[in-house]
Amino acid sequence: MVRAPFLYLGSEDVRRALPMFSAIEAMRSAFRDLAAGAIDMPQRTRFDSPAGAITLVMPGRSASLARQVLKLLTFHEANPAAGLPLIQALVILTDDGTGTPLAILDGAVLTALRTGAAAGLATEVLARPDAAVAAIFGAGIQARSQLEAVAAVRPLREARVHDPDTRAADSFVRDMSAKLRIIVRREDDASTAVRGADIIGTATTSRTPVFDERDVADGAHINAIGSYQPEKAEVPARTVCRARVVVDQREAALEEAGDLLQPLAAGLIGRDRFEIQLGDVLLGRADGRQSASEVTLFKSVGLAVQDLYAASWAYENARRAGIGRELAR
Repeated sequence: MVRAPFLYLGSEDVRRALPMFSAIEAMRSAFRDLAAGAIDMPQRTRFDSPAGAITLVMPGRSASLARQVLKLLTFHEANPAAGLPLIQALVILTDDGTGTPLAILDGAVLTALRTGAAAGLATEVLARPDAAVAAIFGAGIQARSQLEAVAAVRPLREARVHDPDTRAADSFVRDMSAKLRIIVRREDDASTAVRGADIIGTATTSRTPVFDERDVADGAHINAIGSYQPEKAEVPARTVCRARVVVDQREAALEEAGDLLQPLAAGLIGRDRFEIQLGDVLLGRADGRQSASEVTLFKSVGLAVQDLYAASWAYENARRAGIGRELAR
């Protein structure tokens, strides 16, 4: 029996092995299989350090892929000030039948790609077909991947970015306008960024809403992917009450989605707002957008199944293209 190579895929290897169109298709398969009950995925383990850091441990298994994944992710809010990444992670991909390790991948880039791709997939399913103006809150790696994914599924003519760090926002404008070849501009005022936007994306660490409900236009679609803690919410409660909500997974949302849990605790919404999963819409079990004027909201806290499918697709693409470094077993 010839064993598959054991690969190391660094950050640039992951980017080369998982272009955005592949990442979106990987997420389509992931969310379909999740909704179909074909994924074994316990809720992730979280522990906090006295220094304010968060560590997440995320396992998952797919029988159809015959693969398992384990991700270790750390989140240190003080890191950027010290010149270090906010999020650092490693992903281990193994063969489900034998337990043989197949790859170790840079998890920070993989996380950004799969998170952005999920937002792109939700945009494809839920946003109006003519959506052409995007507003992005945050200017980090996940904000960049989210805009790239949205631009892959909708013919954007303009994007706006809002971030308190104007240098980060200026870098975002420079890089994303060159990459996507569309108008990208910095907006220092959140209201100006949101008004008239067809697609709104949040990728921040904010504990409080980053825009005002009054500025959200009828028919807008929102991707909320930054917050994954009950005490944090990027989206105003009134917007949640107004929107048709689609979650990545209802069990995870009920544990971690502060954007939904806070209005639930306040009695503003019921648990029915956690019922529609993206995979259900993809499988035709639930309806997506109901009208051109409806506001839709995709709330994602991030799932191990996304890492599993993204890592598996990256590994197969890397093998075919000769990307990465083979490691000794």
